Amino acid sequence: MITRMDVEAARARIAGRVRRTPLLAVEHSYGGTGWFKLEHLQHTGSFKARGAFNRILSAYEDDTLDPAVGVVVASGGNAGLANAYAARAFGVPATVFVPESAPVVKVDKLRAYGARVELRGSEYATAYEAAIEHADRTGAVYCHAYDQPAIAAGAGTLGLEILDDLDGVDTVIVAVGGGGLMAGVAAATEGAAKVVGVEPRTIPTLHSALAAGGPTDVSVSGVAADSLGARRIGDIAYDVATRAGVPSVLVEDSDIVQARRHLWDDYRILVEHGAAAALAAITSKAYRPAEGERFVVVLCGANTDPAIS
Repeated sequence: MITRMDVEAARARIAGRVRRTPLLAVEHSYGGTGWFKLEHLQHTGSFKARGAFNRILSAYEDDTLDPAVGVVVASGGNAGLANAYAARAFGVPATVFVPESAPVVKVDKLRAYGARVELRGSEYATAYEAAIEHADRTGAVYCHAYDQPAIAAGAGTLGLEILDDLDGVDTVIVAVGGGGLMAGVAAATEGAAKVVGVEPRTIPTLHSALAAGGPTDVSVSGVAADSLGARRIGDIAYDVATRAGVPSVLVEDSDIVQARRHLWDDYRILVEHGAAAALAAITSKAYRPAEGERFVVVLCGANTDPAIS
């Protein structure tokens, strides 16, 4: 469980390490009045840098990080990039386990950051098991892609920025995979704004958990599987979602592709499919803002191949 106090502590801890990303007023009428949170401009191209710095700095504080061994993470790409970047900033090694399906653009960046990359299996779950074994064997600090308090609280710092920069925000719309971003933002904005979770119909981790009364495994497929491809929602995310009343909105792959194209055609913003999922809820009308509703769509990542439609 995390609270706003954890997110505030994370903001103080990572101050000066991450970018404060801007808001962009939406020019189109989607119903309500909207803004984009341009988190795809963050270091390493996604919000994950926030949690990575918070996790590694926390490990320094509690003296659990061996600088000679460093950190290990299992990631489809973005969490690996963030932790490799943060580890390099502190001069410690990073080992990243990724599914064999990870996009080449992300794997190349991992290696450019100096990480040791290990390919394992076809899904995140297989890479996760290998990373846990590595941590147990070597003593490396394990940095979970989404289900650790420091990781989720770090991600939530972008929610505090939204509250600081925009008076009277009603709703923050975020994509959900494992749920770390949703959990952090919901904790940060609890009592001030509602959070809506958006996920592909092909990977309904939050939707399935809410229906089952707890995290449950789902199948993983579709255009956003490289970034939203967790097999189940994290325990932290489920706890925060149920506490804060975060609903799940499902969108089709075709809606995600269309939203991503819309961002490029109309705003010259290039994001990955996982980030476009949040906007797809609006453009597909799966989520309809009320008249006068002030909403923010978080564009959470940009690690994509521009040639992929």
